[in-house]
Amino acid sequence: MGKNKTSYKCENCRALLSKWSGQCPECQEWNCVVESVAVAAPAGRLTGYSGQLSNEVKNLATVDQTSVDRMAVGVGELDRVLGGGIVPGSVILLGGDPGIGKSTLLIQLVAALAGRFPSLYITGEESLDQLGMRARRLELSLEGIRCLTETSVEQILGHAEAEKPRLMIIDSIQTVYTESLGSAPGSVTQIRESASALVRWAKTNHCCVVLVGHVTKEGALAGPRVLEHMVDAVLYFESDGGSRYRVIRAVKNRFGAVNELGMFAMTGKGLKEVKNPSAIFLSGHEKPVSGSAITVVREGTRPILLEVQALVDLSHLNNPRRVALGLEQNRLAMMLAVLHRHGGIALADHDVFINVVGGMRISETGADLPMLLALYSSFRDRPLQEGMICFGEVGLSGEIRPVPDGEQRLKEAAGHGFKVAVVPVANAPRKPLAGLSIIPARNVSETLERIGRG
Repeated sequence: MGKNKTSYKCENCRALLSKWSGQCPECQEWNCVVESVAVAAPAGRLTGYSGQLSNEVKNLATVDQTSVDRMAVGVGELDRVLGGGIVPGSVILLGGDPGIGKSTLLIQLVAALAGRFPSLYITGEESLDQLGMRARRLELSLEGIRCLTETSVEQILGHAEAEKPRLMIIDSIQTVYTESLGSAPGSVTQIRESASALVRWAKTNHCCVVLVGHVTKEGALAGPRVLEHMVDAVLYFESDGGSRYRVIRAVKNRFGAVNELGMFAMTGKGLKEVKNPSAIFLSGHEKPVSGSAITVVREGTRPILLEVQALVDLSHLNNPRRVALGLEQNRLAMMLAVLHRHGGIALADHDVFINVVGGMRISETGADLPMLLALYSSFRDRPLQEGMICFGEVGLSGEIRPVPDGEQRLKEAAGHGFKVAVVPVANAPRKPLAGLSIIPARNVSETLERIGRG
């Protein structure tokens, strides 16, 4: 005989515990944990399923390939992030800081779809009066916007069965609870079970469900990590301090590209999409300044022009400062070491500051060469050539390596009027681009010497 397994279960919230406790750690109730013993099957014997199977095993080659008809929401930047539109039956998790504009974006989305697809906006944080005030302030058409104030997931699914929406928005998942559990809304158990019920309903009824999620002080989505695994797409709403610009970034998307980016501007009448982000992030100096380099980075499938600025100044501290905003601190330290070893420029007694204009964050290695050239320009106090862009990865041995989608980056730069491009040799286009002169970069010492000659 196998050993009987002893477990402990909370009678209030039904949470399973590994050991007995006077207080349940999930619902914080006292004297509700009871012991249960599961009788093990006899050793050497397997207990199989004796009922009727509800499905059958299929060969993947025989499965019908049906195309998924996406619902274009009509907001170009949001369609881009979603991979072309909303997929029926998908579940999307949207997170962001308080007051960043999540509810504003979603009420605009429901208003845009009101005449084409049946939608249902469910709020657990606001009254319908408050929701109506926001919609009128944004000058949206209120006709056709179906909304409900409810937090019980059983009540929500009951209304959804009657309304039959193709898009349902839950604002927010932290306020929703299931009546089968006694724990408070927002607890780990409630979020997991409520989200699970909504996901099952969405898949069964081919309705797209958007869950609004809160974020922690560290910027991560609040609640259990399993919440992000349950949904089909996870979108983050980001903003830089008091900036009026908002960025939606896809960190998970089963139906589109990951790290795709959409840009919006917050106005008095809601969020307006920004179709040319490169024009925002370029400062447009009246004349060339030292310490400034323009680069082209890839955000999902979109190339964006960004300005990298550097300031190198003699330090009077025992430990000179190294500050990186929008770039990785470790890559800055690596570029300083490469600049010393292969460029002959020692900055051990200098304060070094580097920043990406516009509050954007660059995580790809293509920003190595712009960072290096901006540091060199600031140290020499000599502006780089006017109308020049650069990108490339810099290795520890001083070589300059290619980055993906080099030709598309060059076309984006040429479209914005840039005349010169310093790029890795492997990224040089086979056919010349009209109006763009290419300077191939092989290694750091050769590139700095060529840039220094101007």
